[in-house]
Amino acid sequence: MADLFDDYPAGVAWDEMLDPATGPRAAYKHVHAALAQLSAGELRARADALARTYLTQGVTFDFAGEERPFPLDVVPRVLAGDEWEHVAPGVAQRVRALEAFLADVYGPQRVVADGVLPRSVVVSSTNYCRAARGITPPNGVRVHVSGIDLIRDSLGGWRVLEDNVRVPSGVSYVLSNRRAMAQTFPELFAALRIRPVSDYPRRLLAALTAAAPAGVDDPTVVVLTPGVYNSAYFEHSLLARTMGVELVEGRDLFCAQGRVWMRTTQGRRRVDVIYRRVDDDFLDPVTFRADSLLGSPGLMTCARNGTVTIANAVGNGVADDKLVYTYVPDLIRYYLGEEPILANVDTWRLEEPGSLEEVLDRLDELVVKPVDGSGGKGLVVGPAATRAELDALRSRLVEDPRGWIAQPVVQLSTVPTLVEDGLRPRHTDLRPFAVNDGDDVWVLPGGLTRVALPEGRLVVNSSQGGGSKDTWVLGGAPPRREPATAAVHHPVPVGNAVPIDANPQDIRAHVMQQQQQTLDGPVRASSSDQEVVTC
Repeated sequence: MADLFDDYPAGVAWDEMLDPATGPRAAYKHVHAALAQLSAGELRARADALARTYLTQGVTFDFAGEERPFPLDVVPRVLAGDEWEHVAPGVAQRVRALEAFLADVYGPQRVVADGVLPRSVVVSSTNYCRAARGITPPNGVRVHVSGIDLIRDSLGGWRVLEDNVRVPSGVSYVLSNRRAMAQTFPELFAALRIRPVSDYPRRLLAALTAAAPAGVDDPTVVVLTPGVYNSAYFEHSLLARTMGVELVEGRDLFCAQGRVWMRTTQGRRRVDVIYRRVDDDFLDPVTFRADSLLGSPGLMTCARNGTVTIANAVGNGVADDKLVYTYVPDLIRYYLGEEPILANVDTWRLEEPGSLEEVLDRLDELVVKPVDGSGGKGLVVGPAATRAELDALRSRLVEDPRGWIAQPVVQLSTVPTLVEDGLRPRHTDLRPFAVNDGDDVWVLPGGLTRVALPEGRLVVNSSQGGGSKDTWVLGGAPPRREPATAAVHHPVPVGNAVPIDANPQDIRAHVMQQQQQTLDGPVRASSSDQEVVTC
């Protein structure tokens, strides 16, 4: 029924479904019409069924000490096919440039010699890993999987918010959201040509297989997880199962005779490719943290000798540095000889003459971020900050200008979202996932849309009450049904309580697993989710 949209307010941000002057935008016409035929009670019934599906599957997270189903909004985000043909090449272009940058920065560093990027920016990055210098992956790929965070500005244009090429998380939500929504709105999936997302595990496995060391005809691929207490364990197990490979922990691996082996009930088995979901610092206690219980001693030596491939490559974090982010448009021009398809958010580099002074004068208008931050840690939103917070920030910026960037506060685009008051505009971002097999960069159609559920909030992470939307890209193959949810048995996440009989070593491993909270989108432990407050 039309009452769902009768009192839908016109916000200050660009709304992706409704043009205040002309009504539903072209991509949303079918979705808008389908929603308009439902009463408020019918829509809430579908939303409740969606939540029960996630609770049954164990797709939950901890919010204020309460276990809740992960918030998947019943209203999808829809992108027209021609719009995606702009976004996907832009993401792929960015990934290719970052690949070239990582190969260069851990090799000859031509980008520094040619004056494109100052050497100080590289060596001062906390994520620059000297242990990775000189390591050349078998097929040259370091960014096997990437998640490039995008937003739409007040005019509806796409901009890159940040790059994630270390161990980007959240694709499990994309796969799970699609299965659940296919059951919730079967009539729309029958009527619309929605590009499927179910090909992701096959694409990922193909990319990992292509990255195997030279001379290996039938490579063994494993997914390395910190363990069951890690917040993203659901995703690790889901990807391992859908790819048909083993899910292992560090204690399941050992290095001998210059190779990596996996312990099995039938004896040891050689491992050729490790899709690791363990951070650099915990990966190899010989090279990095000596107290780590999550990795395996000798992994870096085997990687340097070319007998195992670690995906994503160690040291990729330098490309995630938010100061390096400001140079990516120049890196695209330098390495690819192309103009950037997707623009960056306007950003101040505080080390540059005049920039620090201008930012200090406008602290109450800007968003200031630490360059190595994640999950919104350390981020200060000027308009929402107190005088004391701004004074403390001012001192930190003067003391360490390299450690910070500043950006304007801009309204993220909105999509109608079901909340207590009915359908209301809520701010969103988008994380498309890209897979690089060495020959081609494939971008998963759609990606993870995160939505800020509280009114007016620009923070999309679940720890702040955020949720997600299924992202539909129109066009492509004829209508098809996504695999039924019942066909995939999702594991129920393990609770965070330490077993009573756990020994001190077990407790230390438990704590380390929970320390792996550097990425966003994990199930349960939402404190690791990224925030979006600028565009």
